[in-house]
Amino acid sequence: MKTAAEWKKYYDASFEAEYGYDGVLGALCSGDRTDFYLWSPVAQEVVLRLYDDAYMDGIKIEYAMSRNAQGVWHYHVDKNFHGIYYDYLLTIDGRKVRSDDPYAFGCGVNGRRSMVVDHSKASPKGWEDDVSPDQQKDNIIYELHVKEFSWSTAVDFPAEHRGKYLAFTDTGVCVNQDKAYPAGLDYLKSLGITHVQIMPMADFDSVDETGDKTQFNWGYDPVNYFVPEGSYSSDPYNGTVRIQEAKEMIMALHSAGIRVIMDVVFNHTWSFDNSLQHTVPWYYYRQFEDGRPSNGSGCGNDIASEKKMCAKFIKDCMLYWVKEYHVDGFRLDLMGLLDVELLNDVRMTLDEIYGKGEILIYGEPWAAAQTVINCRHLLATKNNLSKLDPGIGFFSDDIRDTIKGSAWHPREAGFVNGGRGLEKSVKRCLEGFGMPASQIVTYISCHDNQTLWDKLIETTEYVELRRKEDLLAAVLYMCCPGNAFFLSGEEFLRTKDGYSNTYNAPIYLNRLNWKMTEVEADVVDFYRGLIQLRKMLWCLYDKGIRHPIHDEYSLAENGVVSMHLDNRASLEPCRWKEVYMVFNSRQSDITVSLPEGEWELLLAGAESFLWKEHPKAGGSEVEVAPVSAMILGLCSNPDNVTLSV
Repeated sequence: MKTAAEWKKYYDASFEAEYGYDGVLGALCSGDRTDFYLWSPVAQEVVLRLYDDAYMDGIKIEYAMSRNAQGVWHYHVDKNFHGIYYDYLLTIDGRKVRSDDPYAFGCGVNGRRSMVVDHSKASPKGWEDDVSPDQQKDNIIYELHVKEFSWSTAVDFPAEHRGKYLAFTDTGVCVNQDKAYPAGLDYLKSLGITHVQIMPMADFDSVDETGDKTQFNWGYDPVNYFVPEGSYSSDPYNGTVRIQEAKEMIMALHSAGIRVIMDVVFNHTWSFDNSLQHTVPWYYYRQFEDGRPSNGSGCGNDIASEKKMCAKFIKDCMLYWVKEYHVDGFRLDLMGLLDVELLNDVRMTLDEIYGKGEILIYGEPWAAAQTVINCRHLLATKNNLSKLDPGIGFFSDDIRDTIKGSAWHPREAGFVNGGRGLEKSVKRCLEGFGMPASQIVTYISCHDNQTLWDKLIETTEYVELRRKEDLLAAVLYMCCPGNAFFLSGEEFLRTKDGYSNTYNAPIYLNRLNWKMTEVEADVVDFYRGLIQLRKMLWCLYDKGIRHPIHDEYSLAENGVVSMHLDNRASLEPCRWKEVYMVFNSRQSDITVSLPEGEWELLLAGAESFLWKEHPKAGGSEVEVAPVSAMILGLCSNPDNVTLSV
């Protein structure tokens, strides 16, 4: 058997040219036929093995596969094999290797064995009528974990749905001190979000699907990239059930008017014991010259996205989830390890099939460490954002850290919680860095690092001041140009007891505490009003390059930042032709002068629904409370404009 270093040398340019393949792969099943396709140009022989179930020994039947010139092994049968489990026995360098299918569309418990899928037999009732909600003019993205969403016993989720896909099909009611209020799906609808970002829901390794139901992991350890995770299904032993129930979740969210984004992990694999490595050893991984694996992911390996068949694998996977599961976008984990050429190609293809910008793509423009890659391939890092299609977004850690302080240094404060000298940085965040807003994901909290509330606990002693800082932070990032994004529960002061990396912490620490939506009802309501206001103001959600009005009313000094924006380019009628925003991080009132005109208060302090009543600011000056934001609108034609969101 070749060493890792020998395999690296083997996969040269001539190998790519000779064995690059553009056709279908996986087990394709429909009507009365099934075809198996496996790319393994290094194999001398491949045997397809069929089984009656997903976990018992005993091969049902074996078939020798035939090989084409590009190293694709094929077997055809005139039968519908939906629900049949299978694997491959390959001979590589004279050694027998068992492997699942890298393109498996279904699998058994714990992903041990691939399963043939006919989606016409694996879809829930009504799936053929499922359509994504219309794309809204603004994107408000809410990050959720399947298990966290429904684990709390305070909500009347059916016991068999708790922690499962099917909990999203329940409306959900929470009872706190004999008072009932919306939770679950009904709560999501009431919040005003446009998308949910589901943390990894493709089959992953870190949870034993046969084990204790309290097991928890974020899921950034992929195994079967084309298959839903089984621990979120009601029956992980039956490979069809996870497919049906994942689709039911998506269908329920779509019916509620909410689009679905998948969090996907293409930068690394959980281990080297996987079907990619088994079928084409070391091809899918970046390596040093001596064969050692690159580790820019911090997880022991880096996927070689720049190689032709690896790029095909990633692209095929993304296209598959959109086509077969109707997902509406992708969040790319450690996007900075993927190459620009691949991402631009995926963006272009999705635009061609579904319409420009219809499917969202965004990710983290960084890596855990440097990766080994030929310099002619550009990586999707912050330094190369200008090379990415404007329809590919990135999380702005500059916005995050400027507003609340460093994510890596818990006691380092940002603009809202006592940081000094950050006014010009805040101004740059509000201006969008001169980039198209379509590329920016503006946020201050996500599953990584501390929650916003836990961060503020580290920097601010007094609770009431901390609450003001929280609201100010929310208004600030919601007023930055881009796609607005926040962690589930941020809007009810979610805490994880200060822990920053809870990827495998107990579920009781990670679960959403739905009772807090009532305890912190005022904060939740503030977010609702803020979200609705943002949707009404074209100058906030416009996806182009922001061009503020630079006049004497735009400030950036002594703990105060203000910005004057033109709101007249909206294609829809709007009451306000100009918007003026003031952000006061001082612990004292400030008085600011207003541009000429009759201004109305839209948001001030802890009140985010002022825009409903149209109160006049009055006079040429306005007083802004300590540690708070104020948004004002200059009326255009108030008598003939109806407010709508």
